[in-house]
Amino acid sequence: MPPALIKVEGLARRFPEPRGRGTLTVFEKIWFDVAEGEFVCIIGHSGCGKSTILNILAGLDEPSEGVVIVNGQQVQGPSLDRAVIFQGHALMPWLSALANVELAVSSRHRDWSSAEVRAHAERYLDLVHLADARFKKPSQLSGGMRQRVGIARALAIEPKVMLMDEPFSALDALTRGSLQDEVVAIRSRSRQTTFMITHDIDEALLLADRILLMTNGPSARIAEIVENTLPTDRVRSEMHKHPNYYPLRNHLLDFLVVRSRELAGGVGAPDDPRQVPVHRPVAGAMIHALPSRDEKSAEALRLAVPTR
Repeated sequence: MPPALIKVEGLARRFPEPRGRGTLTVFEKIWFDVAEGEFVCIIGHSGCGKSTILNILAGLDEPSEGVVIVNGQQVQGPSLDRAVIFQGHALMPWLSALANVELAVSSRHRDWSSAEVRAHAERYLDLVHLADARFKKPSQLSGGMRQRVGIARALAIEPKVMLMDEPFSALDALTRGSLQDEVVAIRSRSRQTTFMITHDIDEALLLADRILLMTNGPSARIAEIVENTLPTDRVRSEMHKHPNYYPLRNHLLDFLVVRSRELAGGVGAPDDPRQVPVHRPVAGAMIHALPSRDEKSAEALRLAVPTR
């Protein structure tokens, strides 16, 4: 396995309650790594702190406890080495698609000529199949096209890490599927290190190498790390034919519907989350469940093995 490019160590985020009623712990005891070239998705219900974790990785927020280390350096603020694709396209409405990408490229490469900046920006617009729309402004583009410009803009600065906060959630199913396929194609060429938030199980199975499962908040934590054992060259139309597909999908669905609530509030949290995780095979998938503290928590973490 390649060395870890991202290390998240003991992360927690707390906010003061109104009228001095104490503090609200959104999440705590968050430990995970992302290897160079790896695609990691995080799944959990609203309110468990997924976007806050991504904002901390991006340097847009600060943790109450713990550290984030990217490429050997502690994250202490935003950096062009970490590009973010938000749920909204966040494009400058008065600029064309090309000018939006050029703005990012010129920020990254201040010593480049305008011709070099334009050529670089056009290359990445072409990568997301928007070369013919490069002079159109966001208001003249569809929702899916605007998100493609956002993807091109993020890729054009050639970051070490791509951070994606449910970038396709506001799109219709057909456009979302098309953009997911674009991400698969781009990733196969670039091997971009990516950390992505999603609520969509099938999206995670299509894109991710590993899937982090978070319990419900408050005091949310990562309960399991699921290794995606589907073929790395998977195609959306063929995924359901693989014998590991339904066991993986059913396990993720079971976690979201049932066990994320059962494990809420830190029930079953280990004394030391840095311990080597327990490997539990489930019909071809390797489930990394955090070790338990006692008999009761071990029972709470027990996995239901799908039967055929």
